[in-house]
Amino acid sequence: MRKTWMKIMCLFMVISLCTGCASGEKNDKKKDSLKIGVTVYNQYDTFISSVMEEVLLKAQMKEEELGIKISLDVVNAGGSQWEQNNQVEDFVEEDYDVIFVNLVDRTDPSFIIEEAKSAGIPVLFFNRELVDEDLERWSGLYYVGAVTVEPAIMQGQIVIDAYRQNSQMDKNGDGILQYVMLEGEAGHQDSIVRTEQSVATIENAGIQLEKLDYGIANWDRSQAQTKMLEIYRKHGDAIELIIANNDDMALGAIDALESLGVQREQWPVIVGIDGTNVGIDAVKNGKMIGTVYNDAKGQAQALIDVACTLFLGKEVEEKYFRLPHNIITSENVEEYQ
Repeated sequence: MRKTWMKIMCLFMVISLCTGCASGEKNDKKKDSLKIGVTVYNQYDTFISSVMEEVLLKAQMKEEELGIKISLDVVNAGGSQWEQNNQVEDFVEEDYDVIFVNLVDRTDPSFIIEEAKSAGIPVLFFNRELVDEDLERWSGLYYVGAVTVEPAIMQGQIVIDAYRQNSQMDKNGDGILQYVMLEGEAGHQDSIVRTEQSVATIENAGIQLEKLDYGIANWDRSQAQTKMLEIYRKHGDAIELIIANNDDMALGAIDALESLGVQREQWPVIVGIDGTNVGIDAVKNGKMIGTVYNDAKGQAQALIDVACTLFLGKEVEEKYFRLPHNIITSENVEEYQ
């Protein structure tokens, strides 16, 4: 019995020593290796994909600047908050240093916040802004994005400027622009703000609008194409303006018009938001009158900068990092292409 206990004790000591060695190696490794877990609401969103491309690029540049290794594991929540919660739980269990979250449901971040807080892992929410009260629940929470109302106002200004320069936008000459609105997710803050404020901006400039129809296309190009096919078959040439909450849906509207064989001179005016590469190409080719540049590069830089600052043990005083938007039209499209 004594020999058996001695063997057990020796085995326990060996395990403890090995665990201690592993722990020491991990701590040493963490000094020069930053591990970031990233979960996005939908990897097929063109703008989110552009942000992720820029994040990877900025991380590589930061590695050279700081002399540390930065690894990013990017996973797709596929539009499911439950799935995203599980992904964050995995990041916590695997002891990531920082977590980036592009929320599926901006009103439901509680599980993510509590998981990260209990583990002491900072979370950088991005692009989809959570409620202010939620961000204040812990000092380790941050938001990187843009001013929510700004792109809607700028989108409205694009239409105002185009109308003042070209009264032929009013094809039937009744002094009213008949329009269709392509909206993102139902009930989503960005959808609501972009829908309401773009229209309000145009009307506040003294331009009369008449809403012929709308379609909820969930930020998706193919869904927007399907919706626009239905709407155009219903209203046809009466549509003078298409306002889309993002570039992908604006491009979906273009796809619909092209598939229907509508002649370009009969197209309604189309305007988007985000300034994606494909959106900018559409502006250059005259298929869209403009878009609003959402700074993917700036957001990516802010995410990496804040993550590295936290990893190095330095203080981050701000909780919000908002990048400005810019109007893109045919006059300045070359600067952004």
